[in-house]
Amino acid sequence: MNSLNMKDLLNVSLVQADLVWEDIDANLHRIENMLEDVPDDTDLVVLPETFSTGFTMQSELFAESIDGKAVVWMKQMARRKKACITGSLIIRDNQKIFNRLFWVSPEGVEGHYDKRHLFRLGREDEHFVPGNQRMIFQLGEFRILTQICYDLRFPVFARNQGDYDVLLNVANWPAPRQQVWDVLTRARAIENQCYFLGVSRAGTDGLGTAHTGGTCAIDPMGSVMKKLDKHAALLNCTLDLGKLRDYREKFPVWKDADRFELEI
Repeated sequence: MNSLNMKDLLNVSLVQADLVWEDIDANLHRIENMLEDVPDDTDLVVLPETFSTGFTMQSELFAESIDGKAVVWMKQMARRKKACITGSLIIRDNQKIFNRLFWVSPEGVEGHYDKRHLFRLGREDEHFVPGNQRMIFQLGEFRILTQICYDLRFPVFARNQGDYDVLLNVANWPAPRQQVWDVLTRARAIENQCYFLGVSRAGTDGLGTAHTGGTCAIDPMGSVMKKLDKHAALLNCTLDLGKLRDYREKFPVWKDADRFELEI
């Protein structure tokens, strides 16, 4: 039985893929093979940042339209797996290029989030347009805030204002800063009293940058529920909304949170 029929549970499959540099067809084929092992009761499948190309700055060359092959493929996979699927792509929309996360259900594209914080050190800000909206998607009873990679470093943008239960970050996080990932993923869960799901990639990209994975599921107290090492693999986990609500009730830190308005 699909867990969405049990409204307090969410079954998630996080896909830590070894991406092929700047090869859309190869990546779609490789990830599709990995999806064969996704459990039948999965509600949400999560792919890494720029999963069809790797984190390339050749945005003009590899940008697809919102009807491009990778988005069409996401729709096909969502229908086949009978689950929502999400991950980011290089997308051209109205002559602007975005690092865009799509939220796709078996019924089609439900919405998207454009990466707000572009990675200046990697010159992402020179090749992409930043997003201007914070996006939360509903899946069953779960409210899920979506973010992309570098967003992880900006806690105000992620601050829970009682509007989400899961913070989801899709990334191409490099090995030299793996410790930062390990610390900040736990911090975001603790300070926001939420589940944290982080999906990164494995392998070495076309620029020689190594990635040591670290795809993880973290509970609201900052305890690592599950975590992958550096190899390509799936991480399957179940989130329990009842346990989250009980924890927030017993330890109501949120009642003392500072009030503020976020300007984007």
